[in-house]
Amino acid sequence: MQRLRIVGAALATITLLGTVTACGSDHSSASSDKTVVVKITVENGDITPKGDRIKVGAGQPIDLVVTADRAGSLHMHSDPEQEFAYDKGTKTFPITIDRPGVIEVESHDPPQIIVQLEVR
Repeated sequence: MQRLRIVGAALATITLLGTVTACGSDHSSASSDKTVVVKITVENGDITPKGDRIKVGAGQPIDLVVTADRAGSLHMHSDPEQEFAYDKGTKTFPITIDRPGVIEVESHDPPQIIVQLEVR
C-alpha cells in the first residue's frame, strides 16, 4: 500500500512539473504579442539599417518607424505586396505578417534591402 502512495506521489509530481513547463511555454509565446519596433533612418541619401535580419513571430505586431530628411517610400515583398509612402519627418507604419517566411523591406531610391523580417 505504501508503495502505491509513493508511486502516486511521484506521478502527481511529474504531472505538476509538466504543467509548470507548459505554463512556461505559454509565457514565452505571450512575448510574441509585444510590438517589434524597426527604426529606419533616411539621411543625406543613405538608409539604415542595411539588410539586417529581424526575427518576429507570425501575427506579431511590427512598427516600421521611418525618420527621414526627405519624402520617399518603402516596398515590402509580402503577399500582397505593400508600399509605404513617407514625408520628411517621422512616420510609423504598423504591420503584421501572418505567414512564416522571410519578408524583405526595401527602398527603390536608393535601391537597397533595408531589413529582412524572418517570420516564424
